[in-house]
Amino acid sequence: MEEEIINLLSIRGPLTGSEIRKIIRGDNLLLWQTCKTSSHLQVKSVGVKYLRFDRQVNGFARLSPSILREFLTYSVVGLVEKPLLIEERGEEIFSHIVQVSRSKMALARHLIEVVKTQFGESWPHDQICFILAGDIVYEMAHDVPRPERSTGRLVRGSDIDLVIILNDNVPDDFIGRLDRTIYQEKYKFLKSPSINEEIDYVVKKMERVREQVCFDTFKNMVACKILQEGKLIGGSDRLYHEGMKLLKDHGVLEKLNRLQEEAIVFRKQEEEFLIQSDANLIKREDLYFFYPAEESEEFE
Repeated sequence: MEEEIINLLSIRGPLTGSEIRKIIRGDNLLLWQTCKTSSHLQVKSVGVKYLRFDRQVNGFARLSPSILREFLTYSVVGLVEKPLLIEERGEEIFSHIVQVSRSKMALARHLIEVVKTQFGESWPHDQICFILAGDIVYEMAHDVPRPERSTGRLVRGSDIDLVIILNDNVPDDFIGRLDRTIYQEKYKFLKSPSINEEIDYVVKKMERVREQVCFDTFKNMVACKILQEGKLIGGSDRLYHEGMKLLKDHGVLEKLNRLQEEAIVFRKQEEEFLIQSDANLIKREDLYFFYPAEESEEFE
């Protein structure tokens, strides 16, 4: 396999892991191992790694992108003797990822405006905020087609994660109408051939945020991490900062920082284990950290 990869890169120049996999068939783990261990190949990753929670991990903390997703989408493989070509292709890939992220953020802002227009004068401007989360806020969104969870329909890569927080005094009937309106737009975004994007969202009052900052269950931990990483893209600054203050006052920010540090150590151990082990002898249960983890509980 190593010789095949070297020959391919000699002809085509640096390629992403996904581009190599399309041409050289074989086990994902073996392909990754070959590229990482070869003295003739260099693997350059672009972008950042960030905290994700995974029930299968002791302590729940791991890094995203996963090892496999990082290799396929966010890494460039080239010949050691041609570092400049690797650098140039890496910049090209990263530029595309940033462009995809900003496009998806613009689409999220558009969704908010579409929803607002349906409420007219009844829109509670200072009592609602829209927070964008997920890999888009890290400028790490991708556009690799993948199946949407509920329908299996292929969508354009990373989903758009939205958290909508409202004041406690907002009437429940308004929240119900808001939920139905966003859901209708979510369906349109998914079905439209020109958009074809998946939107995951959750609507909740501030009282729910006050419960979640207890950080006492897996679901609450996920909710806190999503809020902490989120970016305000619409609505009340005051409400957004109230949520962030809750995270700080309850010590959640420090807890998340510690978990991030643990995840960094765990990732290093993961990679060393996978590099040093025979791909044919690694047990299936040891591969869970090689593959992506879903963090969907906050949006269910």
